[in-house]
Amino acid sequence: MASMQKAALIVGAGDATGGAIARRFAREGYATCVTRRSLDKLQPLVAQIEAAGGRAHAFACDARKEEEVVALVEQIESTIGPIEVMVFNIGANVPESILAETARKYFKVWEMACFSGFLNGREVARRMVARAMPKSGHRGTIIFTGATASLRGAANFGAFSGAKMALRALAQSMARELGPQGIHVAHVVVDGAIDTEFIRSNFPERYALKDSDGILNPEHIADSYWMLHAQPRDAWTHELDLRPWSEKF
Repeated sequence: MASMQKAALIVGAGDATGGAIARRFAREGYATCVTRRSLDKLQPLVAQIEAAGGRAHAFACDARKEEEVVALVEQIESTIGPIEVMVFNIGANVPESILAETARKYFKVWEMACFSGFLNGREVARRMVARAMPKSGHRGTIIFTGATASLRGAANFGAFSGAKMALRALAQSMARELGPQGIHVAHVVVDGAIDTEFIRSNFPERYALKDSDGILNPEHIADSYWMLHAQPRDAWTHELDLRPWSEKF
């Protein structure tokens, strides 16, 4: 284990926020382990990190499947290094009227946005608590990405709001249980549109606000995730909300 490198696991390393978080931790010397269901979609991110001098490892993993999550964590811990940071960044935002919502889609949204957070959080926490407590008293960090829907349920967002509110409750429960064991559990409410291709293509009027800092920059979101991990344990933040200056709340 002495020759191994500390690892950061980013579950849901997409082209925007997840990728930016992976790059940020790579710059800090972490072996970034990034996951999506499609391995091919991770290759550009891995190439970016390696071109900047960092280390990255891509894994195809369905975060809803317990056996795949267990195998993923085991592989990282045994071949790359101890997971010191886990960021859960799966969204599953699929708007739909409650009158037209199907049981199948509602359940799938919950699986992606909440249940998979439980699976990944549990497996990583089990590894963290099994390690000896360092002098800093900080065994590791687990961060869950939340959304506006974590705080309030809007019309047509019944499935997403239900899942995100449940994820927030999971994060609170884990923080209260695991904090005394040296694990910093945080929940980040990202309240606003993010600079992504999806927003640019589907909401051009919202994307136009970028010029006036009216949408969230993924790189700036990533800076806040690093800040959370670097906090001393006498001043841990559990919940952090991020939004553009112009966003109403």
